[in-house]
Amino acid sequence: MISSALLQKIENLEPGMKDVMLSLVEEVEFKTKTITVGRGEFNELRDIVKDLAMAQRMTENRVGELAEAQKRTEKRVEELAEAQKRTEKRVEELAEAQKRTEKRVEELAEAQMRTENEVKTLVVAVKDIRKQLGGLSTDVGYGIEDRIMPYMRDFGKKEFGIDVRLVDRRNLVYPDGNYDEINICAEGRKENKPAWLIGECKAQPGKKDFDRFSQMTQRAKTVLHGEVHTFLVGYHFAPDVEMYAKKEHPHIRMCRTFEFEMNYRKNREISGD
Repeated sequence: MISSALLQKIENLEPGMKDVMLSLVEEVEFKTKTITVGRGEFNELRDIVKDLAMAQRMTENRVGELAEAQKRTEKRVEELAEAQKRTEKRVEELAEAQKRTEKRVEELAEAQMRTENEVKTLVVAVKDIRKQLGGLSTDVGYGIEDRIMPYMRDFGKKEFGIDVRLVDRRNLVYPDGNYDEINICAEGRKENKPAWLIGECKAQPGKKDFDRFSQMTQRAKTVLHGEVHTFLVGYHFAPDVEMYAKKEHPHIRMCRTFEFEMNYRKNREISGD
């Protein structure tokens, strides 16, 4: 139904316009009265509206969750970015440490080369010293031999009962071609049988000198016919060397250089009968 206020306004219009407006109002009222909505349709529409509202709330909740997840993701990304920065810093530190290590290795390699060169130089020097000492030892040994050779006849007779007929230095050659240098080799007879007196001289004999001399005399006995007696002469014997020689090589007589001049008559006829 048209309101009184609207009718009042229509009444104030021009007659032609007034008729049109009244006709229009009547048409609207008719259309309104003829359009009806059933309860079922209304309920269905209401349910749709509820569903839409619920879906809207769910969408808003999901959007909220996504927003929170986005915040957590951004926070995690920031944490990863910080971790990446720390990793890059650590890598840089390791790279610097590696450079320092490589530099240190190079320094050590150079030091090693210098040490090896010094060792080589030292080895050469030691070899030269040993050679010189060996030559000096040989010279000393020969000097002692030359001093005591004139006493061999009396020494051989008084200590071993050998009638010494020949005293010299001798290279004793073996069937395989090898040989030993016998520093003092006195040949003679004992109880009318061939006998030998083999000696060696050292400034200060050591244990290895006794071992080597013993091995040499054992080889000599394989080619010398007759009884073989041995002695080793030195200026001085250390107590442990003396004990070792008595225990391990009792067949080798130990003699000191001064004993020859003190105990045996000097005989200058050192060769022939």
